[in-house]
Amino acid sequence: MDAIPISMLFGMLIFLILVSGFFSGSETGLMSLNRYRLRHLADKKNKGAMRAYRLLQKPDKLIGLILLGNNFVNILASAIATIIGIRLFGEAGVLFATIILTIIVLVFAEVTPKTLAAMHPERFALPATLFLEPLLRLLYPFVWFVNLSSKIIFKILGIRHASSSDKLSSEELRIVVNEAATMIPKSHQKMLLSILDLEKVTIDDIMVPRNELVGVDLEDDWSDIIKQLAETQHTRLPVYEGDIDHMVGIIHIRRALRFFHAEDATKEDFRKIIREAYYVPTGTPLTTQLLNFQHERRRNAMVVNEYGDILGLVTLEDILEEIVGEFTTDPAASRKDLHIRQDGSYLIDGSITVRELNKILNWELPKEGPKTLNGLIIEYLEHIPEPGTSMMLDDYPIEIVQTTKNAVKTVLVDPNWKNTPQPVNEP
Repeated sequence: MDAIPISMLFGMLIFLILVSGFFSGSETGLMSLNRYRLRHLADKKNKGAMRAYRLLQKPDKLIGLILLGNNFVNILASAIATIIGIRLFGEAGVLFATIILTIIVLVFAEVTPKTLAAMHPERFALPATLFLEPLLRLLYPFVWFVNLSSKIIFKILGIRHASSSDKLSSEELRIVVNEAATMIPKSHQKMLLSILDLEKVTIDDIMVPRNELVGVDLEDDWSDIIKQLAETQHTRLPVYEGDIDHMVGIIHIRRALRFFHAEDATKEDFRKIIREAYYVPTGTPLTTQLLNFQHERRRNAMVVNEYGDILGLVTLEDILEEIVGEFTTDPAASRKDLHIRQDGSYLIDGSITVRELNKILNWELPKEGPKTLNGLIIEYLEHIPEPGTSMMLDDYPIEIVQTTKNAVKTVLVDPNWKNTPQPVNEP
């Protein structure tokens, strides 16, 4: 080494520091790549992305190559810096070389390239694969030996090698959708989040409860049935005898049109066009029920409990509205459970579901227990309150306006109260 000019030693040292920075930046850039964007670019036949994707398929070999190269050039640079220090300052040059080289390597071979690679991973990583891929083939025996040695050490220490997975959970997907707000229209973002929420929501949360069901009672006079069919706003109605527990089936109003002006039509003729009801168990997740509707080619179903008692009615439209929001064109059907008074307060029907109330008023009432506001109030008070009773329900002020013998009918909410958020504007 004494025969090598000191200027050449400096040139070699600078080159090794640049190579060290290349390895450091390559590691950070490749590990910072968006795997889904990378896969998209690879599918578009981007050569750099294709090379990066192949390298990242075997991350242990990639990291082994980078660490092998980085440590080799850093150790070699340390040796050359020591020689330069001894030539310039004698024995004291070893200390000077160590201090100066540490600062230079830290700034120019570690912090700077890694920061740049983290800020622009594609610009740094994709061109780097031009050198890393052939270098991996060239140094494969050494990389294989290093990886084998680390696996043996892991086995001795009892550390298991966990396989990595690119699969995202629903919560991770939610984070991805929220972070992509600038790239996805807000309406689309809400729809995607609503789809992810379907797994957490059951048909009990969106069904029309038993006491609100509108149906055709075959025990009524035939003239009353015809009048009801002609005036109904629904396209399908449950048909029963006496009460909802004695279900006969479902009638599509379109099939009943011919009875409106047929003088010789009878109930027996009407029975022939009634379709058998479709029953689903309570607690079914919306994702499952959506697939069930598709498989059974049905648009509504009667919800029953473990004893076969009918609890309510769920429709395909109810599930779709959970995804896209309200799409009814009838203004009277919008927010029918909530009425705004002139002073800005709200009269709310006790039968409104907790989920719907949270959505409209941006509240955070618990959804794990009772499904309706009436049930939540009764569970909290443990009795049917008298009209005029005021209470704080999970920090939200509520005044009971009207009750019946067995339920809370109407409540009053003042949005001007300091703890009460303003309602959310629905699309």
